[in-house]
Amino acid sequence: MEAPEPPSPQAAEEDDDFGYRFFPERHKAPRHSVSRSIFPEHKRCRARLQLALETSPYAKLLLDAMKQSGCTAFKERHFVCETCDKRAVGGFDAATSQIVLCQNNIHRQSLMNRVVTHELIHAFDHCRAHVNWLGNVKHVACSEVRAANLSGDCSLMNEITRFKFGLKGHHQTCVRDRAVRSILAVRNVSKETAEKAVDEVFDTCFNDQEPFGRIPHNKKDAKYAYKDFQNRDQYYANI
Repeated sequence: MEAPEPPSPQAAEEDDDFGYRFFPERHKAPRHSVSRSIFPEHKRCRARLQLALETSPYAKLLLDAMKQSGCTAFKERHFVCETCDKRAVGGFDAATSQIVLCQNNIHRQSLMNRVVTHELIHAFDHCRAHVNWLGNVKHVACSEVRAANLSGDCSLMNEITRFKFGLKGHHQTCVRDRAVRSILAVRNVSKETAEKAVDEVFDTCFNDQEPFGRIPHNKKDAKYAYKDFQNRDQYYANI
């Protein structure tokens, strides 16, 4: 899940809802697609999603990797635009294998690209690693570390907009912080428990850069990674 603002103390005391409080439409009967399509907010979200899937090298690489792993993602089935809590921009619902995009909070294409990438990393992990999202906080921590590391969440430009930059090793610090925040958003655990889980898996999961093969710090890096992935795929196909 893309890290929202930390929940209030009152929210932390509620039963563990695995982050569904951020996505109220998850609890409702689905609206008919025609009725949804008349809302400008929903139409803009779907248009931004389409552009992300067609043009973002991050998303294109992840979609190809998922297909290669036997988990083809279909736009109409696996991506949904919904109205969410104001603190959330997106999430991955493992129960339905759906990526939730918060149509009321994603107001620019660059953010849509990043959220789609972040959640596709969770979907890729769900496909290849059979993550125990509900029962093992270290599994969640690993996927959150990977998503923060590989999605561009901690790019220099994003950190500048957060007024956080300039320190040696800052990328790793950002990845840790955002992974902890994401765990706290979807699990009713203490900050100490979340930090311990991230610390225990950090080295292994930070260095697991599949399917990119590198940390794509920007769009140019992602394009090179996508080209390398295509060449790698072609090489194995010819063996």
